This record gives sequence, structure tokens and C-alpha cells, in this order.
Amino acid sequence: MGGISLLRRAAAGLVASGAIDHLVITAPADDVERFRAELDDLLDGPLEKSPEGSRDGSPDRTVERAVGIEVVAGSSHSRQASVALGLAAALAAVPRADVVVVHDAARALTPPEVTHRVIAAVRAGHEAVVPALPVTDTVKEVEPREAGEPELVVATPRRVRLRAVQTPQGFETGALVAAHRAGAERAADESLAASDDAGLVEACGGRVVVVAGDERSMKVTTPMDLALAELLLEQQSGRIPSASTRVPRDGEN
Repeated sequence: MGGISLLRRAAAGLVASGAIDHLVITAPADDVERFRAELDDLLDGPLEKSPEGSRDGSPDRTVERAVGIEVVAGSSHSRQASVALGLAAALAAVPRADVVVVHDAARALTPPEVTHRVIAAVRAGHEAVVPALPVTDTVKEVEPREAGEPELVVATPRRVRLRAVQTPQGFETGALVAAHRAGAERAADESLAASDDAGLVEACGGRVVVVAGDERSMKVTTPMDLALAELLLEQQSGRIPSASTRVPRDGEN
């Protein structure tokens, strides 16, 4: 987007938050060196300035600190398995880390304030925190059928209770390690693996809370997503005006 890869934009957004001590990127084994080259100069220049209060709640002063970045080979089995490898690398680099965040590079336009909200909620005592937005579409639960076949609707969840989850997701380190350990057997098969890390925490009885996400944290997966992301970049640059939206209430389509 705009001549900059999703990977670099996502990594730069985390670094810009000033809340990250060490950043681990998991890459396909054949792309590790390419990913390293892509991020090689990300930290060229002065050290990041971060709020001293990011740890003690006093954000009026800043301190300089370096951010480590490394790229490691992920797993070919599942996203869950790749995150487990990245988590191990992160804790090897920062053994005393008390908070871990997991982010998808596809959410490359996530603003730093989302990262701040997530980490602040973990530090406030929540073991797992996810950013999310209210769902604006009516959602139907169905009985899955073969592609192209009509599917029977079995439920219509109340929209007021639904949230579309984003990243970065934040965790108390021990909770995330325990969740990955408990769910390790699922990681070998993508069809069984958790689609996000909060789901692993839920599966082993942990409590997950939601904080406000951001529309800019959209996931870029399809060509349409990419076109919308390019539009967001245009809006952020001021080249085109932004539009306001209203979340519909239950009973509205």
C-alpha cells in the first residue's frame, strides 16, 4: 500500500506505539531472509521515545529505549503453531516480559492507540484483552453445507452482543503460555487450530475482555480489502475527505 508492504506498515505501527520492547515476526521458512531485509532499516535513526508511564501510569514523561526486531521461521501447520514459535522466541529474548501482544500483519493500518488500550487493560489486571468493533451486519448462524448449497439458518444472534475482533490482542504472559501449552495438540492441524489466541485462552477457562478497536484496523485479505485500505490511506493523508458512520441498532438492517 502506497509503496510500503503490509509487513513493514504493521511492524512500524507497533514500534510507533512506544509500548513494545521486542518484536518477533514469524515468516514462512523460505521467506525469513526476505522479511529480514524488508525490516532491516526500520529502526535506523534515533531510539524510540516512549511514555515512561507506559509501565507506571504516568504518561507525562518520555524515556528513550531500543526496540529489538527479529524474524524467525514459523510453522507450515497452522497460525497457532507459528504464534507458539514466535512466543518462544520473544520470551527467549525478554524472559521477564509480563505482557505479550499478538498482531496480524494483515491489519497493517492499526493505529498506535489501539496497542496502548490493549496493553493498558492487561496491566489493569485482565489476563486476555482483544480490541473489537460492534457488528453492523445482521449475522445468521447456519448448518454448514457444501459450497454453493443452500444452508439452513439455525439462529440469529442479537447484534448488540456481537463484536468483530481485531488485533493486536494482549495477554498476561503466563496466561498465554499456559493456553498454548494446553492447546498444543490442536496446532498440528489448521482445521482444528484456534483462529486467534484469545480463543485458546477461552478454551482453557480463561477470561477475555474486549476494548474499543478501530475501523483502521481492518484486515487486508482480498483485493476489495486492499482497495479500501488504499482509500483509508488517502483519507489519512488528507487527499480525500473522510465520511462518518453510524452503528445500526437491533431491528435495523
